[in-house]
Amino acid sequence: MAQTPVVTGISPKEGPPGTKVTIRGENLGNKPTDLIGLTICGCDCLLSAEWKSPNKIIARSGPGKGRGDIIVTTVRGGKGTSTVQFRGYHETIGPLTESAVWVEETPVQSLGWGSRALSSSSFQIEDPLGLSVEGNDRKKFPEDSLLELFPGCNGDLASEEFSPGWFLLEHHHATSFDDLRVGLTYLKRKVDTQKEGQLSFLKGNVGSVIEQLETLENLKTTFEEDIIKHGLNRTETIESAIKECISEGNMLFDGVLKGREKADRTRNALGVLQRFRFLFTLPASIERNMKRGEYDTIINDYGRVNNLFGKTDVNLFKKVLAEVRLKVSELKNVLREKLQTMPNTLETQKKIIRNLVHLEYDDEPGWEAINVHSKYISDQLNECHLFHITAEMNEDNVIIFTHIIFFQNGLNHRVECVEDLTQVICLRLPDMWLLGQSYFNGELYVKPDASKNQEFKKLIVGVVSQMCRLVRSWPPPKGSALVPWLPHCLRHVRSAYSVYKNVFSTCFLALVFIPRLQCIKTALKNVGDQVKNLSSKENWVLIHDSKYGVITQLPKLFESMMSECLAGLKESVLQKGHRESELFENELAKKDVTSLVLSCFNAYVQCLDRLTANNDDGEQSMVVSQIATPTFRQSQQSTSLVWEQRVLACASNCRYSKLVTLPRVIGLAQSHGLPDLSQVMDTTSNNLSELQNHLVFTYVEAKSDPLVGTIEPSMYIGHFDWDTDLPPTDLRPYAKEIIANIIAVHAELEHVCSWLEFEVISQIVETVMEEVSRLMLCVPRMSVCGSQQARLDIAGIKHALEPFITQQADGFINEALEAIPSLKEAGDE
Repeated sequence: MAQTPVVTGISPKEGPPGTKVTIRGENLGNKPTDLIGLTICGCDCLLSAEWKSPNKIIARSGPGKGRGDIIVTTVRGGKGTSTVQFRGYHETIGPLTESAVWVEETPVQSLGWGSRALSSSSFQIEDPLGLSVEGNDRKKFPEDSLLELFPGCNGDLASEEFSPGWFLLEHHHATSFDDLRVGLTYLKRKVDTQKEGQLSFLKGNVGSVIEQLETLENLKTTFEEDIIKHGLNRTETIESAIKECISEGNMLFDGVLKGREKADRTRNALGVLQRFRFLFTLPASIERNMKRGEYDTIINDYGRVNNLFGKTDVNLFKKVLAEVRLKVSELKNVLREKLQTMPNTLETQKKIIRNLVHLEYDDEPGWEAINVHSKYISDQLNECHLFHITAEMNEDNVIIFTHIIFFQNGLNHRVECVEDLTQVICLRLPDMWLLGQSYFNGELYVKPDASKNQEFKKLIVGVVSQMCRLVRSWPPPKGSALVPWLPHCLRHVRSAYSVYKNVFSTCFLALVFIPRLQCIKTALKNVGDQVKNLSSKENWVLIHDSKYGVITQLPKLFESMMSECLAGLKESVLQKGHRESELFENELAKKDVTSLVLSCFNAYVQCLDRLTANNDDGEQSMVVSQIATPTFRQSQQSTSLVWEQRVLACASNCRYSKLVTLPRVIGLAQSHGLPDLSQVMDTTSNNLSELQNHLVFTYVEAKSDPLVGTIEPSMYIGHFDWDTDLPPTDLRPYAKEIIANIIAVHAELEHVCSWLEFEVISQIVETVMEEVSRLMLCVPRMSVCGSQQARLDIAGIKHALEPFITQQADGFINEALEAIPSLKEAGDE
């Protein structure tokens, strides 16, 4: 909430009306429009106020007299308070003082000496003593103290209650005694000058007196000339001159007045034309808006013209209004044709109905739209049935029906007919039902007819019964041909049944006769066959999961297949229909379904295993350096994953499948109504764990063998001999190669399977350090420089691989160090 304005300081603190006052305070508004009120000593000063900042306002004081508060009012803070006061007083201004206001004439004897005068530019002091008051203005004598010292008096020279003591304390309390004595002399001299009389006055104003005498002489001469020219009786001449002026004036202004009257008439006529322009241009406007389809504009204009001219008696208006109604009648016919043209969305039909109601349509457009819907659905069902009968006879490959293309997908025309019939009901009947509810709820802008409720139900039951009759007219084929199309057909029939079972259960129950269990078995067998071929869809594109690391698309493809299968089963089979028994009360059915689900998961595990079964292409990982081998490839041309990276990707897929995919699919299956699959989950989890461990072991072997094989050739590259006299300057190539190779392995793990870093690299480090220890034990002779080089190499390797050195690897390092002779022993030799 905004804070209340507070005035904490003003400058100056007193002055006559019109004084420029600087007001300072807090919360005085954030912009000029926030200031809505300002009073000084009870007088409204908002018009003269000038907002400068939230802490400063400049204004002119009003005619208030005495002390009063400065109250600021803002839009948000409201009426404020003041901690200081302003004193207003009125000036006595003489006739000879420059002033911005009118001064009434007063006798010279009563003038006195004005204490203050309001000039046009600033306030100036006229002191009777002829002294300056600048030093006295800096610190005013308190007015309260003056009232106590001189009760009933004041310091106004023109007042009857004038007190000299008040005047001196108010204006000369800081003036020295010598200056006051000089001022007294000045006052006496001025008074003596006024006592010299009229002669002194004339002497002082001789120029003005002579000018006045000359003016009187000129008046006399002019008056005598007028008597000679016009005579003593000049009123007749003046009267005739006045009459002549009146005549000339009438002649001058008659034309102007007539022109004005004509202009007024023209203006009034144009105003009338402008006022009724809407009516005269409405027929053309209706035609134009009909072409644009802006029906709401036409309805608004028609309602307006009816309100303005519906009861007019003007023939011209009646003719135009008749033309307008003819155009509106054409619009009604257009909207009626649109209402009967199907298909149309529900919102479009409601809009057409609203427009017809506003145009005063004679029939009931809402009920008419319901009948149009019913007839359209019935025609669609008959057309669909007839089309599939003809298509089955002609064995067409492509089916075109009501702007929808259906392609042959292994289902015969009987299944497609069932699908299309239920689709017509599911797509079209909801709009008809909602339109009927809107009609009976009064949402179609007309009062509903409650007696038509039963008729509406008959229309609904009629189209549904027609659909059921047409579906039953296609008997299912005998034998094995029933299985492939049974789930598809059953799903569509039951989906339509689930939508309208509360109203039309009797009609649909006769259609749900296909064994649901057979549908589940067929679907699970089909998805199992698809999972077996899932490895062919692997593109080895890595997907980075924020929580579980890098995987490929395989787990999600498997989950998608299972989810799609379960979703189809849930929609067509698993959900218990009205008056249907529980599907898995039979133990044999439960066992068969559980076995089929386990087969699907086993197929998925086998697919992961097949993807990394062997390295058929003989691919060599580029993360293993081969310094001593001349067949080292400088670059890898293929952008796909090498075999070792595929092993890691499959291991990561196993982990992701065990933690995410398997629980999701099992949970989804049980939520859709399948029996308890806890045994399936345990078995599949164990299989995935075993495959994951096998893949990790395979990867470690694939990386360790080539890496270890490069150590010895790199150690003796360049015919190096440990019995050397060259002091060590750097790590030997084999040590750098070990570190670089393990860094490369670490990078590959970080890129593909970061959660296996320690497990894999620690095993590789153990193997490498075992090989290094073996090679050190095989050195026959080692000089001091060779011993230094060996210890330097091992220390560098240990320092670089410190995070991944296990207890066993540390033991191999110690064995290697023990095999290296000490520097003293090497020197003795």
